[in-house]
Amino acid sequence: MTKELFFQAIWKVILGIVVMGVLLFLPAGTWNYPKAWLLLGILFIPMVMAGIVMMIKNPDLLRKRLNAKETQEEQSFVVKMSGLMFVLGFILAGLNFRFQWITLSDWVSWVAALVFIGAYLLYGEVLRENTFLSRTIEVQAGQKVIDTGLYGIVRHPMYSATIFLFLSMPLVLGSLLSFVIFLIYPVLIAKRIRNEEKVLEEGLEGYREYKQKVRYKVIPFLW
Repeated sequence: MTKELFFQAIWKVILGIVVMGVLLFLPAGTWNYPKAWLLLGILFIPMVMAGIVMMIKNPDLLRKRLNAKETQEEQSFVVKMSGLMFVLGFILAGLNFRFQWITLSDWVSWVAALVFIGAYLLYGEVLRENTFLSRTIEVQAGQKVIDTGLYGIVRHPMYSATIFLFLSMPLVLGSLLSFVIFLIYPVLIAKRIRNEEKVLEEGLEGYREYKQKVRYKVIPFLW
């Protein structure tokens, strides 16, 4: 662990909180948006805790994830579209709260928050199982096929976790309209997986055999 890595991680967290705050509270026209505060809490508190654990136990993984920048054109498009989805979805959630267009019951937000936390734990387990996990599509030096644990159930458990994470976000915010926007995410993930598996088949020894062993990509028996 280095001071540079520590301050880089802190800066990313602060920047994330500020950006999300602007996207949510400015359209809402008020700080009194409890569901937005709920989302910020369940998102950034576990994020800070996970960052501390990675900083102590696996600083290289944390460094890779902080400095990730997609270079492939197809994957860069997916990342940009995902970013646009977040911006539109959060702004729409704030406006929805402000003008009370279509509001969901409080119990929906609390159930979605539990789903979010469960997906976050799943994401943490994926990071524990796969130290080669990167935010960019690449085959790293010394990388091996992992076919145990969650990787013995689906080939891309990280995407399984992120689908539940991201689809639960607009529900935590109580916005059905934002949820519709976020439905684009599984479509983007399907595109990302298609390209990722091509890269892995070409560059990672044993991946073709792994695909034969583990049939499902994201959701058992469905996808």
